[in-house]
Amino acid sequence: MVRTLILASLLLPAAAFARDWHVDAAKSSLTFKGSYQGESFDGMFKKFDATIVYDAADLAKAKFDVNVDTASSDTASSERDDALKGSDFFATGKFPKAHFVTESFTKAADGSEAKGTLTIRDQTKPVTLKVKFAENGNTATLDVDTTLKRADFGLGNGSDWSDIGADVSVHGHLVLSAK
Repeated sequence: MVRTLILASLLLPAAAFARDWHVDAAKSSLTFKGSYQGESFDGMFKKFDATIVYDAADLAKAKFDVNVDTASSDTASSERDDALKGSDFFATGKFPKAHFVTESFTKAADGSEAKGTLTIRDQTKPVTLKVKFAENGNTATLDVDTTLKRADFGLGNGSDWSDIGADVSVHGHLVLSAK
């Protein structure tokens, strides 16, 4: 009986907390895909940080908290990049960060879904991420996907930007190590 209580007390803390993960920024990416005049283009954010707490077996304690440096957007077109940083889009001088934080997770057929809020340009909207998490001991990969309506966040509303697609696909691929 004593042995069982000791074993249970040793296992309980491990089961009570989701794991904290460190993001390897050099191996991770946050990308997006948009369109202009019917042609698609790819982009990425070169600077972002994330606090990741995740355990697929205990989603109630999972949390993502992500900050994105909007001025770090790169689409391989200086003209487009300048427009994205300008007042019609990210307005990086006034709104230098985008922020996503989760509120809840649910199991899904091919991983999980994270519901949270995304704030861009002081516009906060609900967002759902499709989450795929693959753990291998003390390392893991985390892939998230969503599609955003750019107008929901006031992106491209200042002028006639009707030739820019309404939807922006976002993909994050994070390489993680256990803290």
